[in-house]
Amino acid sequence: MADNHSVQDLTPEEVSQGIADGRYLLVDVREPNEVEAEAYPDAVVVPLSGFDSADLPDLAGKQIVFACRSGKRSVTASLAAQADGLAYDKHLAGGILGWKAAGLPTRAG
Repeated sequence: MADNHSVQDLTPEEVSQGIADGRYLLVDVREPNEVEAEAYPDAVVVPLSGFDSADLPDLAGKQIVFACRSGKRSVTASLAAQADGLAYDKHLAGGILGWKAAGLPTRAG
C-alpha cells in the first residue's frame, strides 16, 4: 500500500501571518533545553523525543504547524501525527533558523 502522507512547507512569513490571523497554532517539537535557549514567541512545546499526538493542544479551530530548529524534526512530527490519523500536514520550512533569517522575533524560553 502506498504511503500517501505528505508535509506542506510553509515559509516563516506564511506561518507568522497565519498565527497573527488566528489560523495557525505553532507546535515546537524541539527539546526543552533548546526552547530555553531561544523560543518562538507563540508556540506550544511538544518535544519530538517523547512525541505523542495525544499531547497536542486543543486546536480551537486552528491548524497545527509544526516547527523545530531547521525543518527536519517538524516533518517527522507531522508524519507521526498523520500516522495517528490526524490531518496535520503543515510545517515551518527552515525552522527557527529560517524564522530568524526572515527577521521574525524570538524570545528567551
